[in-house]
Amino acid sequence: MSSAHAGVLHVSLPDLKKDEVGSSEGDKPPNANGDEPPSHAKRHPAWLDVPQHFWNDWRWQIQHSIRTVHQLTELLPFTPDEIAALAKLQAEYKLAIPPYYFSLIDPNDPADPIRLQSVASPLELRGSAETEEDDPLDEDKDSPVKGLTHRYPDRCLIVTTHVCTMYCRFCTRKRATMKRGGWDAISRDDQRMIEYVQRHPEIHDVIVSGGDPLTLTIPKLKFFLEKLAAIDHVGVIRLGTRVPVTLPQRLYDNELIDLIARAEKIWIQTHFNHPRELTPEAVYVCRKLLRAGCQLNNHAVLLKGVNDSVATMRELCRGLLRAKVRPYYLFHCDPVTGAGHFRTSVWKGLEIIEGLRGHISGLGVPTYVVDAPRGGGKIPLMPNYLVSASDEAVILRNYEGMLIRYNPDGHTSPATSALETQGVSALLTGQREVLMPEGTPRMIRRHAIAVAERESAVVSEVLAAGKTPAAASLAKRNGQTNGTNGSVRRNGHLASRSPANESAESIARRLASELKRHKVARSNGRRQKTAV
Repeated sequence: MSSAHAGVLHVSLPDLKKDEVGSSEGDKPPNANGDEPPSHAKRHPAWLDVPQHFWNDWRWQIQHSIRTVHQLTELLPFTPDEIAALAKLQAEYKLAIPPYYFSLIDPNDPADPIRLQSVASPLELRGSAETEEDDPLDEDKDSPVKGLTHRYPDRCLIVTTHVCTMYCRFCTRKRATMKRGGWDAISRDDQRMIEYVQRHPEIHDVIVSGGDPLTLTIPKLKFFLEKLAAIDHVGVIRLGTRVPVTLPQRLYDNELIDLIARAEKIWIQTHFNHPRELTPEAVYVCRKLLRAGCQLNNHAVLLKGVNDSVATMRELCRGLLRAKVRPYYLFHCDPVTGAGHFRTSVWKGLEIIEGLRGHISGLGVPTYVVDAPRGGGKIPLMPNYLVSASDEAVILRNYEGMLIRYNPDGHTSPATSALETQGVSALLTGQREVLMPEGTPRMIRRHAIAVAERESAVVSEVLAAGKTPAAASLAKRNGQTNGTNGSVRRNGHLASRSPANESAESIARRLASELKRHKVARSNGRRQKTAV
């Protein structure tokens, strides 16, 4: 493989021993048969015979990455028209897919979400020059020195390399990743970026990006991390990387993990887009980074056909939380050249956030953002939870559709109108405090609890008044006495068969009737026993 293809990753595959990957018995990569929800380890049939110690070596993975249309056609089915389109695209945008990530593709599904992210598609040729741009975010216009973007007051982004382990088909920086050649040596541009940060004490947060900074050689990555960590006014260094997703084997290297750990200020911004990317290998390296002292956040991009459903995003966010990776941003797909077929409506993004908020932990709900054109930066979007407002109150909506009158200043105000009104208007005037939708699971539970409490109180009265063996037997059968002082517990069975609005008198009559039937049954049983 030529250095032009390898970029910074100049690899010569050594004769690795099996024990050269991982540091101890408790810190070894998962094997190919491992399993951890929501995804699992697998291999494409083309690589089934590769020894495990080679498969676990990132250098082997890079050396055997899929880089040509010819290789693709040997591994996946394409029509002749698709092959012709792919050949044209190869000149427009680089192709590289490590065997590990390629193995996650279902070869029988042309719409497989892993395939859509990594394999070129003829749809990339159908873009419009009016709606798609090479630099839609105007990063280059906010670049005071080459490679550095300074858009926000207290933070900046530095592009450290143009190389990625896998070239995503929706990448915002396609214009940069088309550059070829090696970047092993520290350039004058690299030094200028560091000097710019040193001269600007208002910068507290530096995003180290690319390409992918974890494709850098150890000496060059060390240059960036040590120089930035030594700047007193820089408190946070964020490494933006897809390596845990597309080539986790790179992080099996303990020298790389130790380098990241020594910098101390490091936060990792991962980029999982689909739950099937959360394999045992990926989760393993996330935990290695956590043990190295790094906080992990995830950037996902909303992509049509990949993750544009509530079910997929719930599974992804829950899987990330299990791996202790916080879902941080959900980006609306940028209008970058060749990625128009991935873009959804903004309404789809709002629908997904609506399906996450309240349904999973708040830790698992990312902020949905549009990275605005012309350098507008990240603008958060969310469903509307403020329904209406007056001088005295605001009307808020929760995830169930419940509408609540809320007094912002903490003071309860009397009804503001003698006119009888309904709905939201009644909430605003103080005639009502809440509008509750019927039939929600929480309300059904509330009704069941209320009925159980009323039944418990009535049974207590029956037991206190009767104190008969039959009453005690009835209470024991219903699981209501605690066996010592006749106190009452809730009974889910009784509650489930009782109307939520049943009165205490009705409950008493029903339980008294049941007690009477129980006494008759016991009396009949004694007669039959005597007769025998």
